[in-house]
Amino acid sequence: MLAIQIERTGGPEVLEPKTLPDPSPGPGQILIRHGAVGLNFIETYHRSGHYPLTLPKVLGQEAAGTVEAVGEGVTRFQVGDRAAYFSGSSGAYAELATVDAGRAVALPRFISDEQAAAVLLKGLTAEMLARRCFPLKAGQWALVHAAAGGVGQLLVQWAKAAGATVVATAGSTDKLTIAQAMGADHLVSYANADWADQVRALTDGEGVDVVYDGVGKTTFDGSLKSLARRGVLALYGGASGPVPPVDPLALMRGGSLFLTRPTLFDYCATTAELDAAAKALFDLMRDEKLKVTIGQRFALKDAADAHRALEARRTTGSTLLVP
Repeated sequence: MLAIQIERTGGPEVLEPKTLPDPSPGPGQILIRHGAVGLNFIETYHRSGHYPLTLPKVLGQEAAGTVEAVGEGVTRFQVGDRAAYFSGSSGAYAELATVDAGRAVALPRFISDEQAAAVLLKGLTAEMLARRCFPLKAGQWALVHAAAGGVGQLLVQWAKAAGATVVATAGSTDKLTIAQAMGADHLVSYANADWADQVRALTDGEGVDVVYDGVGKTTFDGSLKSLARRGVLALYGGASGPVPPVDPLALMRGGSLFLTRPTLFDYCATTAELDAAAKALFDLMRDEKLKVTIGQRFALKDAADAHRALEARRTTGSTLLVP
């Protein structure tokens, strides 16, 4: 099979196409032939060594396709079923991959392989944030950072489906236009140094109930400043870099604020949790309350170019690698 493997850490150039033996499923596993592979920012950290991996390694955490074989004891899937998965380990940048059956979800007919690969990890992240980490209710205010990105677009739509008022931030006029098309009520540009003051002004000085922040270092202080009394900052990523150590007294001074650093794997720790989260995601898609934007596609062999585009912030929506 064709796979993208790294033998050393570094820039996108270390992503090398390789011909590797086809895997076979062990007990409790399924073998999936990928129809589409999702690209996620965390994979740039794996490639660069920011999040160390044992090398050599095939990167990638998310894909969708058709079950080609099942291992001993598997009853959850049969050959020919369509399935998608995200994984805490790697291996998705390939034509084939084995996955524990309990960590894959069955795909309904109305969702294509490309839609599933584009949405599963990002969509379940949005579900975790807007439905369970801080369960949004009608009438509440939410600030969504990087609202034109893959998770950002889904968060805006999920928040609107919950009846919240959404303030969206982005770094350019074009990206703010995308956020507006997703349903954002108010648009704020990072280009304005006082963007946090603008957010508070939109709420008549009260602040927002929750900030969903996947940017990290450059937005963290402004995120705290944007919150209402007893507001929640859900810091789920660090695209601009890690946040420096936080003095708990800053949360007190900001109005008895709450800070959480959630990870999807803790919110989908069991098969039952994974299935329930996926159902909530797929139901919104079926009801056309959540649209998946595939901004760009790259051939699997061109994964290095996909990483270059992602790191240069030249992407919008989800990016796919197509085997």
